[in-house]
This record gives sequence, C-alpha cells and structure tokens, in this order.
Amino acid sequence: MGTTVLVLNQDYQALSVCSVERAFLLVLLDKAELVNDVPDRVLKSSVSQYPYPSIIRLYRYINIPYKNVSLTRQNIYKRDGYQCVYCETKEDLTLDHLLPRSRGGKDQWINLVTACQKCNTYKGNRTPEEAAMVIRNKPYRPSFIMYLRDFSGKLYDEWKPYLMAN
Repeated sequence: MGTTVLVLNQDYQALSVCSVERAFLLVLLDKAELVNDVPDRVLKSSVSQYPYPSIIRLYRYINIPYKNVSLTRQNIYKRDGYQCVYCETKEDLTLDHLLPRSRGGKDQWINLVTACQKCNTYKGNRTPEEAAMVIRNKPYRPSFIMYLRDFSGKLYDEWKPYLMAN
C-alpha cells in the first residue's frame, strides 16, 4: 500500500505515523477511530470495502512523558537535507564533528553535521572557524513533532492542523 497514516493520541496530539495496514487493524479492532480518510481510495476485501485511512485517533490515552528523536546517522542526514552543510553537495556524505572528538567533541545533535568527504577531509582536525568554512545550517536537536512534520516523507495537507499545533 505504501503510504503512512498519522496516529493521534486520545487528546488529538500527534503521536506517531504507522502503515495503512496497522491503522486499518487498529480501527477494525475498535482501538482507534478514523478521523480522516483518503477520498479517492478504498481498501477492498473479497466481500467489503473500507475507507483508506489518513488520520486515526486512539481511544485510550497513551502517556508518553518525552518522545525524542534518536541520534543516528540517518536522522542527522535527514535533518541536514541529505546534503553537505558546507558546500551543499549530495555526493559522498559522511558525518563531521564540529568540535573534533580528539579535542573533546561529543556525539551530540549540536556537534554532528552532514559533510561530504572532500569538505570533511579539508576541515580535518579543526573547527569550521579554524578551517575558514561556513556552516550553511546550524545543527539543532529536532523535536519529535518537528521530525514528524519535516522528515517523515510526504506531509499531507490534512495532517497539518495536528502537526502545526504542537
């Protein structure tokens, strides 16, 4: 089926995204309600057809104290738009520590950026300022809602009210 469904908590806060299959099962098992469907698509079985979910809301409240985005290579690439923060190329990408590890730099969201092999080699064991390199996008730690809104692939228009409110 290939698309994703926005999952809302009982209080209509964005919780996650899931597959169409999982969303359909949650609705079918009466664990969630269909908030919005895709008008021109349906799910068909041999005897019935069902609305194609776009947004579902869980009937039970799920308490999540703090949902964060894990620090992974792939998530850093997503945050930086799959391009080098120095020259904006999309070729031969690696991770670069702004403050090199040999000088006390940690593996943290604000210290890691996407860099191409050429820029990373040129920067070497220096900070961008010492290497006279300009960072086009300052690194930051994305929030979970920002991650859903900006990095989850296609953002459907009907999702926007639920993602912009958080």
